[in-house]
Amino acid sequence: MTGHEANGDENRGTGRRSIALRTVGLTLTALLMLAAAAAGWAYWQLDSNIKSVDIDNALGDNRPPRPVTVPSPSASALPSGALNILVLGSDSRGGEENQRLGGGDSTGARSDTAMVVHLDAGRTRATVVSIPRDTLVTRPSCPRSSGGSTAVAYRSMFNSAYAVGGPVCAVKTVESLTGVRMDHYIEIDFSGFAKLVNALGGVTVTTDEDIADDHSHLRLKAGTHHLDGTRALALARTRHGIGDGSDLGRIGLQQTLVKALLEQIAAQNLLTDPAKLYRVADAVTAGLTTDTGLDSLTDLTRLGQSLRGLSASGVRMVTMPVVRAPSDPNRVVAEEPEAEKLWESLR
Repeated sequence: MTGHEANGDENRGTGRRSIALRTVGLTLTALLMLAAAAAGWAYWQLDSNIKSVDIDNALGDNRPPRPVTVPSPSASALPSGALNILVLGSDSRGGEENQRLGGGDSTGARSDTAMVVHLDAGRTRATVVSIPRDTLVTRPSCPRSSGGSTAVAYRSMFNSAYAVGGPVCAVKTVESLTGVRMDHYIEIDFSGFAKLVNALGGVTVTTDEDIADDHSHLRLKAGTHHLDGTRALALARTRHGIGDGSDLGRIGLQQTLVKALLEQIAAQNLLTDPAKLYRVADAVTAGLTTDTGLDSLTDLTRLGQSLRGLSASGVRMVTMPVVRAPSDPNRVVAEEPEAEKLWESLR
């Protein structure tokens, strides 16, 4: 082989390698661009799922004071101060799926479940206080989104606040009842809750007695069961098939379910499974309404990251102390001074 031929072969080899390297480079660039576009689309999709209400602006300054907190050393540091969040499960019939899961086609919505979540400073422990929806309260005057205000209502059922004035009135009523400032508000509807349970692969709960409730359409034998989203929602709504049929029995089931969900989430390392993480995040945000302080994926992510030291064993579930209402045996009122002592511990 002549030197000229050798140089030709070498040049052709170098050219082929150059083409191959360019092809690999272009392919990697295209994949990175697609990945970035997919990530951007996923972020936009999740972020746009979240609905919000400007509760702080609606209620103004006539509220319980915020607790004094020590500011974070830097803007990038995760928040670690004590926090109170009102979490509501609404029985909205809006949309075909909510109507199907709600078992009816009525309009409007009520607060089907109400929990005050108190995070201790450091956020490694939490207290979750359930407020029975049948509690008789003095419902304060609440601003209407259309203008004007609702009238003060005495001996009114607690869950009427949401029906009358939405999230703003629900927060104001809770603050009036407890004297505790709600730093944030989170609401999830029927379909959002069911989708979350399904995205997690179901939830395992243990019941102490047989359940047969024609209203929630749930039938379970006493024992351990793995429930999909529809049946988990039915368990959260069950009240007529257990105990004396009151809301207090249903609260016990809801607290069991919340604990089981926390354990299910802790058992799954979602960060190693991006597809599953997206499904869970999509389920969480799809049926979510928050205050404007939590209405972005960034805000919710920071809240979630600040709770990484909180385990299911660090969560205490309690119910606001109540007694039968003297005026109506089917309703309850706060038991004093026990209820006030509980709220005082959260201020």
